[in-house]
Amino acid sequence: MIVLASAVHGVNADIRAIAAEFASQGHIAAAPDLFWRSIPGPLPREDKRSSERAQPRLEKIKTGEADLADTLAWLRKLPQSNGRAAVIGFCYGGPYAILGPKRLGYDAGVSCHGSQMLDYIQELEGLTRPVCIIWGDADHQAPAEVLGAYRGAASRMKNLELHVFPGVLHGYMMPENAKAFHRETREFSMTRSLAILDGLRAGEAGRTLRKAV
Repeated sequence: MIVLASAVHGVNADIRAIAAEFASQGHIAAAPDLFWRSIPGPLPREDKRSSERAQPRLEKIKTGEADLADTLAWLRKLPQSNGRAAVIGFCYGGPYAILGPKRLGYDAGVSCHGSQMLDYIQELEGLTRPVCIIWGDADHQAPAEVLGAYRGAASRMKNLELHVFPGVLHGYMMPENAKAFHRETREFSMTRSLAILDGLRAGEAGRTLRKAV
């Protein structure tokens, strides 16, 4: 099972397409609306309400933890569920890749072009479940300070893998973001996520991690 934590634009066509791709590979996929308390539903990228509804950022992310936990509890009641799940976060949803396995009951986490990630690096301490973080080195949400901190964490943590791709921009997963979309990095991210999910399904999540690039 996998739960998608969206960017500030919400559960739009890009998020639905990613969820459908996971489902096509035999995985249960869910994408909760993390913004139902403020401005519900998807919003266009150029709509300034997208950023407004995500502020104050740390407070909103904290509130959204309940939604991620509730979604997981609901999925585990499905007859086809094996009880094991990963969370994959995009931009705004990136921190849930750490928070999910740390304290929300998820078995693994994946972050694609996550934002605000330096505020959550301390949450990695004591975390034993697998986490995969993927950025482009041209991502304005992952400047040298952020990449350096996560490279240091990945060098000492066996359960944390970090992949940084040269020249790739923020939002590379989303075809709707024509300027940033990067097909090869998106395909890599999906492949890694599916490998982690396959490991969870087989009870071997820890062995799905591979050396960061």
